[in-house]
Amino acid sequence: MIFEQLFDPETSTYTYLLADEHSKDAILIDPVLEQVERDLERLSTLGLNLAYCVDTHVHADHVTGAGTLRARTGCLTAVAASTGVICADHPLRTGDQLRFGQHQLEVRHTPGHTNGCASFVVRDGARTLIFTGDTLFIGGCGRTDFQQGDPATLYRSVHEQIYSLPDDAIIYPGHDYNGKTHSTVGHEKANNDRLRLDISEDEFIEIMRDLKLGMPKKIKVAVPANMGCGLPAGVASEAVKEVSPSQITDLDAYHLVDVREPHEWTGEHGNITQATKLPQGDVPAAAEAWDRGQPLLLVCRSGRRSRRVGEILVGMGFNNVSNLTGGMIAWNEQQGGPAQ
Repeated sequence: MIFEQLFDPETSTYTYLLADEHSKDAILIDPVLEQVERDLERLSTLGLNLAYCVDTHVHADHVTGAGTLRARTGCLTAVAASTGVICADHPLRTGDQLRFGQHQLEVRHTPGHTNGCASFVVRDGARTLIFTGDTLFIGGCGRTDFQQGDPATLYRSVHEQIYSLPDDAIIYPGHDYNGKTHSTVGHEKANNDRLRLDISEDEFIEIMRDLKLGMPKKIKVAVPANMGCGLPAGVASEAVKEVSPSQITDLDAYHLVDVREPHEWTGEHGNITQATKLPQGDVPAAAEAWDRGQPLLLVCRSGRRSRRVGEILVGMGFNNVSNLTGGMIAWNEQQGGPAQ
């Protein structure tokens, strides 16, 4: 497995790049908005295809780069379902798995720092890696005094979801402020100042209640932005017009683009003959050659993916973008079939 640990010095945030060496499918964990160009450069240099951007939680100290990377690469975004981040492609729950080539990322819900924290386990041969975000640091843990944090919940998350892994499982945290890069489950059980095995839940609660910490300096910007996948709210979304199948009298008035995956074009919902067929991840590159002023009509299965692609195109400068409301499902219901 290809693996790189990247670092944002302003916020001491670790971003992790994982990829399958054969398929070249990649995952980024906790990307930082200001480091998007760095991440894109690494993907390009290594010849990787970004499949997923995943966040361990709704961050309060930096804005995620997930939404921007989705717009630039066509990747899918993922975060715990309990965060309420509705713009994410995958709302994650314990036991979910995201595949990248021959590898998979296993989701473990680990609330406590916030109510929407998740940790991610990847097995690479004999190695077990766990990406703990702000749930567990090297020698410490994330605070529990905002974003529905709770010390008792954090204590149980660590003991049940992280300390249940083998002692040689490698811990990669979301931050480190002292130059450390990783630890192990066994080391943290024996040495973590807050979460050693000989520290009881009640003692941990007292430790966390006695912390005197100021609010993260970016919290008022970061949290609202991260609830929107790190993208500015509303501007692109408002510029994409919704058009129902019953409103369309002449398909030839549009450049119609079907952004589903290839197997869907011949699936149960069929396809519209006139459509240019491009998987969503291929649209931004193809659109560079299109007329920015031409009327575009985007379609997918239900209208969700195509609307997101429309927002990306608006961000690229297209000024006449429409989304087929309800997608091919609605088209078939109202038009009596996929062909036109």
